[in-house]
Amino acid sequence: MLSKSQISLIKSLHLKKFRNIHKLFIVEGLKSITEFIHEDYTLHSIYYLPEMSPKVVNFLQDIKGNEISSNELKKISALTAPQGILAVFKIPQYDFNLEDLRSKFTFALDFIQDPGNLGTIIRTADWFGLSTLICSMDTADIYNPKVIQASMGSLSRIKVFYCDLKELLSTCRLKVYGAVLNGKSLYESNFNDEGIILLGNEGSGIRPDLIPFISERITIPQYGKAESLNVAVSSAIICSEIIRKIKKT
Repeated sequence: MLSKSQISLIKSLHLKKFRNIHKLFIVEGLKSITEFIHEDYTLHSIYYLPEMSPKVVNFLQDIKGNEISSNELKKISALTAPQGILAVFKIPQYDFNLEDLRSKFTFALDFIQDPGNLGTIIRTADWFGLSTLICSMDTADIYNPKVIQASMGSLSRIKVFYCDLKELLSTCRLKVYGAVLNGKSLYESNFNDEGIILLGNEGSGIRPDLIPFISERITIPQYGKAESLNVAVSSAIICSEIIRKIKKT
């Protein structure tokens, strides 16, 4: 049975303010929880329905499992349809170094607000083998439960850093490819083996004060009449073309 303090703590983690205070975040669903554990994230606590018990026993190690009722799970879950298991993990601390961006491609996200888009971009980065993601300070929080859910466990393999993008781009010597509406066709652009892919806000694009730092403007050619392309979809198309060209050379 869950105590009031347990319920209060877990529900507070639905909000960024309390995730930052407690340095904890929640993950729901057996698959995603398994991936975070396999990537050596530190498990703080775990809560599950009785029928999940046989699948949870290997996770516990030094952590005491909490078997709870479906009503209790609904109280602490961030999902409208809880998946039978919820875990609390400690937020890892990473040291960022510009040299870590060498010899690879990295997404830099400028004011990406939608948690679903951010989670999908993380999943896309993982699919194409990118290991790092850079976010502006006002981009959605990666530990938002909606981001975690959309990333489908991929966040466990991606290091994400928040910083002042203007400051970063002004000191970084890597080539910056900016995704804009009036750039060179993505399919006519040349890519070496490293660089930063700058993606802008879902509605307004890349902020004007970051435009001067773009080395090459790239565009996904439009053949139909849609007004715009979803930023997460754009990230997948850009990644696919970059990887295709790198593997071809």
